[in-house]
Amino acid sequence: MPVPDPLGCASLAADLDAADLRSAPLRRLWGEEADDALARGMREPILRAIEGDEGTLATLGRFFVLGMPQPRRSVEEALPRLGVDGLTALGLATASDTVVTPTALLRPQSFVDADGVGEWWIASDLDEVALGTALPADHVLGVGGASRTLAEIVVPIEVERALDLGTGCGIQALLVSRRAGRVVATDISSRALAYAELNARLNGIGNIEFRLGSMFEPVAGEAFDLIVSNPPFVITPRTEGVPEYEYRDGGLIGDALVEQFVRTAPAFLTAGGSAQLLGNWESRDGVKGLARLDAWVPGDLDLWVVEREELSPLAYAELWIRDGGTTPRDAEFTPLLTAWLDDFAARGVTAIGFGYVLIRRGDAPVLRRSEHVGQAVSGVGEALGRGLVAHDLLASGIPATLVTASDVTEARHLLPGNDDPSVIELRQGGGFGRTVNVDPALAAFVGACDGELTVGQIAAALADLFDVPLADLWAELEPRIRALLIDGFLAAE
Repeated sequence: MPVPDPLGCASLAADLDAADLRSAPLRRLWGEEADDALARGMREPILRAIEGDEGTLATLGRFFVLGMPQPRRSVEEALPRLGVDGLTALGLATASDTVVTPTALLRPQSFVDADGVGEWWIASDLDEVALGTALPADHVLGVGGASRTLAEIVVPIEVERALDLGTGCGIQALLVSRRAGRVVATDISSRALAYAELNARLNGIGNIEFRLGSMFEPVAGEAFDLIVSNPPFVITPRTEGVPEYEYRDGGLIGDALVEQFVRTAPAFLTAGGSAQLLGNWESRDGVKGLARLDAWVPGDLDLWVVEREELSPLAYAELWIRDGGTTPRDAEFTPLLTAWLDDFAARGVTAIGFGYVLIRRGDAPVLRRSEHVGQAVSGVGEALGRGLVAHDLLASGIPATLVTASDVTEARHLLPGNDDPSVIELRQGGGFGRTVNVDPALAAFVGACDGELTVGQIAAALADLFDVPLADLWAELEPRIRALLIDGFLAAE
């Protein structure tokens, strides 16, 4: 990929805008079912839906979204400002006198964040469907599941300086740029940086600086209010014949790349600054991965780790072998599987966890929290942000007035014939979707938190109701109220 020409990018953006190459028009063009099928690696339903359609949107859909060659005349008509020569100069195609062949995908990508709804054009390398083969080692990935996950978990705060480490196609840098004065985006791949810069220029974003280099080397001596990273964390055997995909493999043994990141990142944070990343961690020789991860982060820093899943070595190996385009039907599958399982066995790995890591250079008292959350989640960034705010607020004690979050419901379970519930649950509709078992006193406390009565008044009334000394009741309720504040069941008025 060449360094993107600003005028060429502006011309391409104007052509794409005129053609209305966006998610909603494309879904209307070929139908929602066909659009969903493409996400599962099938393009035939789209081709059937637009068969014989030579319009501009259909042409650009086949060319940029599916990665299929198109007649030169059709591409020239679809991109009147840029033209085929401009397209090839940007490194997005090769051309003959009659046919233009894409060398990259360029797809509309919708997003929703705390600032609203939007959509960008995101260019990346041709995928397996377009290539018809397994991915090359230097593949630059588009917006995938991990990218969307990281985007969802980043706490939506305004910052002066942000760092996107391992930017890839640049999607995180673009998202962070909406809430940052300046963003530095780094990557070890010059091709990835070229795509990221192209995507920034295509979408009119000018507050991102792109730097080539590994890990924190390009920003030595600098500090940031926010660091985000979807690093190449996939654990890959260092064995001959095992592909080393740049977009997912950092070249280190086991989970050493995640360890290196979390040990190093704090030195690049401003006071109050935070770092958020996705990662894998190994459970080895009886030591759980979450415990190993906790030991990597100095004890004077806030650490909140959410493990979303834990896989066996076999399940993990199969997942990432298939991710590279190799299936059990291929001759390469068994040797790759053997290499992965041998690698895990050599280190005594019994399980591999995946999840989110948040590190913050906050004020005392320190927050240290590692948990497994397997249920469906939504709005994780906002939930983490509320938890941090609540933790900081609790340093001065429980606020005088509390309110129950609007997404909290209560469920009571009674045995047949009994009037008193055997189980009372508080359930969270958003965020981490937690369910917490509570006793009648705590359930009554949460139910009374409507902003009218103070915490002290509610506690005193409950002490009278349950005929227990106020000091005893408060000693029981106070730590659990703190937990409900951090978990988002309760909030300060």
